[in-house]
Amino acid sequence: MEEYAYSGLIIGGIVVVLFVRLAIGYWASKRVQTTNDYVLAGRRLPIWMAAPSIMATWFAAETLMGSSSEAYKYGLQGVIFDPFGATMCLFLSGLLIVRLARRAQYVTIMDFFQQRYGTTMSVVGTIAQIIGYFGWTAAQIVAGGAILQALLGWDLSVGMVMVAGIVTIYTMAGGLWADTALDFMQMFLTMGGLLIIFGGILWSVGGLDSFVGMAGAQYTDYPFAMGPTEAEGYLGYQGTMGWFYYAAAWMAIGFGSIPAQDYLQRTCAAKNENVAVKSTYIAAFLYITFGVLSPFIGMAAYSAIGPEIEADQTQFVLISMAMKYLHPILTALFVAALASALMSTSDSSMLAGATMFTENIVKVFKPDLSDKTQLLLTRLALVVSGVLSLSIALWAETIYELAVLANTCILVGMVAPYVIGLYWKKANHVGALASFFAGSLSWVFLSMYYYKETFVICEGDLYCSLWDAVYIASTPAFVISVAAFIMVSLATGKLDPPKVLKNIYGKPVDMKHALGWSHLNEEPKEATAVD
Repeated sequence: MEEYAYSGLIIGGIVVVLFVRLAIGYWASKRVQTTNDYVLAGRRLPIWMAAPSIMATWFAAETLMGSSSEAYKYGLQGVIFDPFGATMCLFLSGLLIVRLARRAQYVTIMDFFQQRYGTTMSVVGTIAQIIGYFGWTAAQIVAGGAILQALLGWDLSVGMVMVAGIVTIYTMAGGLWADTALDFMQMFLTMGGLLIIFGGILWSVGGLDSFVGMAGAQYTDYPFAMGPTEAEGYLGYQGTMGWFYYAAAWMAIGFGSIPAQDYLQRTCAAKNENVAVKSTYIAAFLYITFGVLSPFIGMAAYSAIGPEIEADQTQFVLISMAMKYLHPILTALFVAALASALMSTSDSSMLAGATMFTENIVKVFKPDLSDKTQLLLTRLALVVSGVLSLSIALWAETIYELAVLANTCILVGMVAPYVIGLYWKKANHVGALASFFAGSLSWVFLSMYYYKETFVICEGDLYCSLWDAVYIASTPAFVISVAAFIMVSLATGKLDPPKVLKNIYGKPVDMKHALGWSHLNEEPKEATAVD
């Protein structure tokens, strides 16, 4: 930034965005009258607001800065996690999950676990999800702090404190109304910026064929390979470990975020189930269409900027390419929107954790909680979530690994009871608990087992070998979780009779046309307490 003549424009753009977010938070706070308004925007979002909001759930640090950096180093192999895995998650969720969740009037993902299994699984799952969201929010705070560090020269910790403070303030004030209003604005700025940058690259190099010829990556000779190659395997791992690593890259978000509160909260804020399903499909289409541009830009940067960018600077490849190919004013708007997108993911994860705390922990012990008190407790819980996430960010100071860990925690313990449990009538409480603990504990022990091998491949690099082992171990741990769920449910069916799927009012959910692939133009009937 010291060599960029228009750095003042970029800094000014970010300052304006920060004030806009605070102003919208204040505006949205005036529309919040009930807890339903605060956590679900009153369940009245139209498709043109719901779709960008669902897309914005993950379209932040990993999709933009993270994926351009990983693609610069490893090509498309490095970005299976995001955007490809995230797109798969949105598509599968629209097909399998969204219609039933919206039909059941769930407020949180744990409402399903409470109604389908019981209190123990709901509380255990809530604690696990909240811990995971601390890590996910911390990753976005680190990313936001890194941008301010690069632009202003501030210490990383100062930038993280500022980002966490602003996000906490406006989200505490406006809840999901504030989030969705900002999502609509920033998604078009970031998507437009990516499109213009990539278009500028194609124009300057002479078209798509020339781009394919110039694209490259630091650590692979096959930048466009999306799977393991015969010569290099997957990210340097051959055989079974390479395939486990590859499967984990698809599943971390692809499966691991299906039982995630942040995207479910946004789909359940849509005005009806068909709008929710359509919005999810639109979000998936937009996600892959524009999300893939970021890694393409990273691969082009290998030739345009140079093949020897230092490891701690690759996360700024996207900003460097924006300064190279965009007009200064557009660069300022794009970087400001990028910073805003990072905050959007932070606010949704903070709100998700706070919502689950009051809905699935506090209300378990105090079911007669008044709506006014619940709204106050949700806002207080959000502040606590912001403080704890900031603490983790200050301690870890890493983006990619925190995001991976947050998703993998859910993958190995909650995907099987959630996805299979929606449709399989023999699923029971004991099977769900067995799945959670079998998957989680096997993940820990398998990580220690694979660490011995990754330590050798990483040539003694403790940081590399630890995270690779955690990632690789998640694949067999997920298989163990699925097997435990099915076998224990079948073995204990008489001891613990399965419950039918119910909505938040305790009434059976209508399973007719449960999949989100037909009857999308019919007017759905909303569930009520008296149905």
